[in-house]
Amino acid sequence: MCSITALLNRSAEDPRDRQLVLEASLCQRHRGPDWSGIREHPGAVIAHERLAIVDVLSGAQPMVDAETGTVLAVNGEIYNHQDIRKGPLSEGYAYQSGSDCEVILALYRSEGAGLVQHLSGMYAFVLHDPAKDHWVIARDPIGIIPLYYGTDGEGRLWVASEMKAIVPHCDDVRLFPPGHVWEKGQEAPVKFYERDWMAGELPSTPYVPQELQDALTDSVRKHLMGDVPYGLLISGGLDSSVIAAIAMRHAARRVDDEGDTEAWWPRVHSFSIGLDGSPDLAAAAEVAEAIGTVHHGLTFTIQEGIDALSEVIRHIETYDVTTIRASTPMFLMARKIKAMGIKMVLSGEGADELFGGYLYFHMAPDAREFHEETVRKVLGLHQYDCARANKSMMAWGIEARVPFLDREFIDYAMSLDPTVKMGGEGKLEKAVIRRAFEGFIPDNILYRQKEQFSDGVGYGWIDGLRDLAEAEVTDGEMERAAIRFPIHPPATKEGYFYRRIFEEHFPSAAAAATVPGGKSVACSTEKALEWDARLQNNIDPSGRAVGGIHNDAYGD
Repeated sequence: MCSITALLNRSAEDPRDRQLVLEASLCQRHRGPDWSGIREHPGAVIAHERLAIVDVLSGAQPMVDAETGTVLAVNGEIYNHQDIRKGPLSEGYAYQSGSDCEVILALYRSEGAGLVQHLSGMYAFVLHDPAKDHWVIARDPIGIIPLYYGTDGEGRLWVASEMKAIVPHCDDVRLFPPGHVWEKGQEAPVKFYERDWMAGELPSTPYVPQELQDALTDSVRKHLMGDVPYGLLISGGLDSSVIAAIAMRHAARRVDDEGDTEAWWPRVHSFSIGLDGSPDLAAAAEVAEAIGTVHHGLTFTIQEGIDALSEVIRHIETYDVTTIRASTPMFLMARKIKAMGIKMVLSGEGADELFGGYLYFHMAPDAREFHEETVRKVLGLHQYDCARANKSMMAWGIEARVPFLDREFIDYAMSLDPTVKMGGEGKLEKAVIRRAFEGFIPDNILYRQKEQFSDGVGYGWIDGLRDLAEAEVTDGEMERAAIRFPIHPPATKEGYFYRRIFEEHFPSAAAAATVPGGKSVACSTEKALEWDARLQNNIDPSGRAVGGIHNDAYGD
């Protein structure tokens, strides 16, 4: 994981441009503390801050095709790079490194912008072909990796991994949409990730527990690719525990050489965080003991979390209430993980969206509405959980990998008949995952009720944030909220408090517009609000706040 910064569509060379791009790139150096690189051509300046995970010694960027001069900067990982190297699409290309990202240069020769159809991984990249004065920009199908773009007063295009790098230069700043690719000459990014499960047809693939187990195992194994020490995030809930358990079954051998050699770091460390006495800490410790990791249960205080809020909002670049609540303990945990020399972790994001794991899904009236809500949740992940996991960890130079959001696994999971995802009698959320991984983790964890991360770290955390906001924001300010913040006015004092901090870091209207807006609710869409009156009357996104669901979700 790294950062990229690019200035494209230069009409004339300006000696100041290189320095401007260097300064913008420096704003993102937390994402890539290991090395910096920059390339300048008449049409483009591209900079890169590297976090070295694969091919640590020779994989520096921006990369250059030695024959054509094409320049490439990538943030992310290409998990199928070995297959691409061995395949026909790489014929004629002389690889200069072992970097997984170099396959993009090889594919560009034969496939042009169509190369994105051949990539399996998490990525955002900028490619500039000086011989043709052409560029290509792309972002992975779900948006695991962040990417922003905007135009300056001279009509030049800026691209960066984080908004903070380009917002000082641009009149407008926008999220680059996931699953899109953009070539010079096109008016806007073009969607390349299209699937039947998005189109309204109800999926019908039957559920076979072993098939789900095999599919997720394949994904986890791919995500162990790397040449540096890695760790496992275990919240104590189902999703992260299953990912960690699978990883430990493959931790003894290196996946980069098909398991021919022993792992370079055979002792795997796992991490959890919470307030002292939180439910997540106890559950995570039990999982770690069962699967055999060296576990670190980290604690934080409410005051430590409050002290970090401004820095968290600056890094995460949002004022979304749920995201900030969950990002803060993750941000604090990342700093301690960094201190131990670990550069990559596996995490469990995505399962709730793929399988309808949030408690309000119990209210879905039928399989169609259940499925349509999972589609909306999956396609919105880039603005919520993906942004949280990526930016809170990358604030300290740690790469978060999310096996549930592997392209192939997403396509499998979203093709399943939604009727089986609904849990059947008893309404056990994510029952299909639980049945597929019986025996992998202790039963009381396997069948533990859903806790949102910001709840599971300790209910006192959310209560403390609400109390702080109540003291900091007056009733009069709330009455004038729509005047002070005309873009997505906050609905609660907590939301107002975060919005005020966000404005201190990002005062422009363009920056505010990059954050998803609307009423903060425990579900994702107005459509889901029709399912039950309890959702319509709730403006707090905490899972426990959905009255009557958190405690009686399993039926009588």
